[in-house]
Amino acid sequence: MRKLLVDIPQLTSAHREAIAQAAKARGWQAIFSDDEASALAAARDAEVVFGPNPALLKAAPALKWLCVPSAGAEQYLDPALYANPRAALTNSAGAYGVTIAEHIVMVTLELMRRQREYDQVVAKRGWLRTLPIDSIRGSRVTLLGTGDIGRTAAARLRGFEPEVIVGVNRSGHPVPGEFDRVAPLSALDEILPETDLLVMSLPGTADSAGLMDGRRLSLLPKTAYLVNVGRGSAVDEKALLELMAGGHLSGAALDVFQTEPLPPESPLWDCPRILITPHVAGNMTLGYTVDRIVALFLENFERYCEGKPLLLVVEREKGY
Repeated sequence: MRKLLVDIPQLTSAHREAIAQAAKARGWQAIFSDDEASALAAARDAEVVFGPNPALLKAAPALKWLCVPSAGAEQYLDPALYANPRAALTNSAGAYGVTIAEHIVMVTLELMRRQREYDQVVAKRGWLRTLPIDSIRGSRVTLLGTGDIGRTAAARLRGFEPEVIVGVNRSGHPVPGEFDRVAPLSALDEILPETDLLVMSLPGTADSAGLMDGRRLSLLPKTAYLVNVGRGSAVDEKALLELMAGGHLSGAALDVFQTEPLPPESPLWDCPRILITPHVAGNMTLGYTVDRIVALFLENFERYCEGKPLLLVVEREKGY
């Protein structure tokens, strides 16, 4: 019997039942692991693995398809990780748009409306009401990344009546959604000076590493805001700190960092205009996200069993 190994602890009993029934209907056996030891044992003859643990790959010589529950897949690209380097790799892009878009709206409003400072006021039982605030309304929004996250964020931000929403992707190819226009990455230097809110949702690739260096950060208006929910490698943290210490940028919200967990000694903690969250924008704590991950896998599992091309295939050369 062909075997499917599922190694995702966040699944509910309903999720497990749906996967088990789908496997049974195709003549497969679904094995659900409860710890790493049982997962490693089950991996030995698993043809499909649905889970995030790279340690399973060396233990799975029969593996033909790995489906990871994350949108990012850069930690699964190295062929040396696999007992069978020819195994197909798919991700769960499309499951995280809602939760990350809501995070983007949350931290943007916190920064623009000075909520962190008001928290400090009320913590001391104070009553200050005069801090000047900004608004998404009338702002020039740039979304660096026009995938599921960028498109969903654009739809949410549209309701706040910004002046313009510009999407930026590698080629500038148009995408459906709430963008007023989509520009190529080559035009980024011209777009940044006309940006009040820059939202970054880029995957971790060679192209995105160091993209927002000191030069590009300085192109943003002094009053602009930066939100990064993609990969920490895309932002030069030292340059960001230096610019903000000099009064450049009204605020930055960082959910991802070059080193994670962010070390306690990192100077990022001490910058009063940087809002730090511990890589929680797109984790699997929202039930809807897990529902979508399972639904995407089940759709792909049917395609796999029918011999159809898989969806959400990660191109290892590109990293996404």
